[in-house]
Amino acid sequence: MRKKLGWLLVIILVVGVAGFFTYRALAERNSASATSLQTATVKLGTVTSAISSAGTVRSNQSATISWQTNGKVGEVKAQLGQQVAINEVLASLDANTLSQSIIQAQVELINAQEALEELKKPQPLKIAQAEIALEEAKAELENLLNPSDIAISQAEIAVINAQTAVNEAQKKVDQTKYGRGTDQQIASARASVLMAQDKVANLQEAYDRTPGKPEEDLAKANALANLTAAQNEYKRALAVLNWYLGSPNEEEVNEAYTQLALAKAQLAEAQKTLEKLKNPSAMDIELARAKVEEAQQNLETLKKGPTQAELITAETRLTLAQATLNQAYLTAPFSGAITEVQVLPGDIVSAGKPAFRIDDLSSLFIDLMVSEIDIHQIKVGQSAQITFDAIPGSEYSGTVTQIGLVASVTQGVVNYPVTIKMTNPDEYVLPGMTAAVSIIVAQHENVLVVPNQAIKFSGGQSIVTVLYQGQQIPIQVTVGLTGTSVSEVISDQLREGDTIVINASAAAASTSNFGRPGEGGLGFFGP
Repeated sequence: MRKKLGWLLVIILVVGVAGFFTYRALAERNSASATSLQTATVKLGTVTSAISSAGTVRSNQSATISWQTNGKVGEVKAQLGQQVAINEVLASLDANTLSQSIIQAQVELINAQEALEELKKPQPLKIAQAEIALEEAKAELENLLNPSDIAISQAEIAVINAQTAVNEAQKKVDQTKYGRGTDQQIASARASVLMAQDKVANLQEAYDRTPGKPEEDLAKANALANLTAAQNEYKRALAVLNWYLGSPNEEEVNEAYTQLALAKAQLAEAQKTLEKLKNPSAMDIELARAKVEEAQQNLETLKKGPTQAELITAETRLTLAQATLNQAYLTAPFSGAITEVQVLPGDIVSAGKPAFRIDDLSSLFIDLMVSEIDIHQIKVGQSAQITFDAIPGSEYSGTVTQIGLVASVTQGVVNYPVTIKMTNPDEYVLPGMTAAVSIIVAQHENVLVVPNQAIKFSGGQSIVTVLYQGQQIPIQVTVGLTGTSVSEVISDQLREGDTIVINASAAAASTSNFGRPGEGGLGFFGP
């Protein structure tokens, strides 16, 4: 029995000594490894998930302004960098080199403006004339339906007068076959010549008897004036006689026949009118009614004013003329800054030759390409962080404004266009610059965060190793939102302020023993 007890004491002593030295070795190893551990503190913070891409800055709107016709540049008003307003004239062609079509457009523009103004303004005179025409058409119809005795009498008198005019015209035609004047006209003309001749002789005798000179004596001057008047009267009488005695020329003959034809036409019209009054035909009545309707419609049209179609036609004519004339000028299509100038006064230009570039720099945008894997995470309105290699030390912000629906495929890689609007650009950001953009697709605030390197994976579990009193204790966690450097972790056993090991050993990160000492089967330590 004593022998067995001795052996038991020996065994206990050996185990105790071995345990002591084992504990001492482990403590020394833990102490040595602690000096090389990389640790971090569990914090409450914000985790941001972003999708990164690169793109090029562009202006809100950009346009190249080119000449629309040929010519010589006369004046260049816009300069590089100048701010211009919409429709502001930037340059113009020399008026002496304009094409014929533009010169004609200047005249057409004036005519089109006058026509449009005439169409729009009130027409009191034309309305009054239309009212008179309507009353005349109604009276004509009434005369056909119920002719009055007065109307018939007037028509009969018109026929008589027209017949008289025909007779007189016929006499003149007949006279052209013999001479200009009748025997009676020639005799009367001869008598006038003789009387004028005697008057000249008598006044000549009176002038001769009067002493003195006309320029010095009033009586002599009066005698001369009377004599001169008589001589002129004699010349006129003689000219009339000679004309009557002469034969009519070709022009006079033609005029006589023309007057006869006109008189006959007027007689036929008068006879037709009289016949129509006495025996109107159904066709005459129908035509008269149609004339009344036409006059009525014309009056109503004038009172209503121009139709929409008439206004559109007149305005289109004006617009076309103005558009042709505008080819001599270059104007700004929108408000912006002149970013390129390729024209000088005196340049010979042709249609299609560029002259200016204009950019609306009031807003700047960045065009990106995002992979098909990430595109569904992008939403309009998401924020973006923007940096430029060309502007070191500065960070800008932006917002997603547009997501393309059609992909671009390059060597099998599928990307979709995304547009970012910069919210705080400054004078250093210029169109054409390359930008690095991070689009924030998710963000969790006031959550437990740890460095991404501190999260280990073992047996399909996510592990964070807590350092407590020199011991590395693996804690199972659920990983939430992952950012570029930190991740959100969820665990009842992890608290803000805990120290975690980034470079935990494989053994420490093993899933064989979870939990804090001092609680449960393994025990947990307090906060």
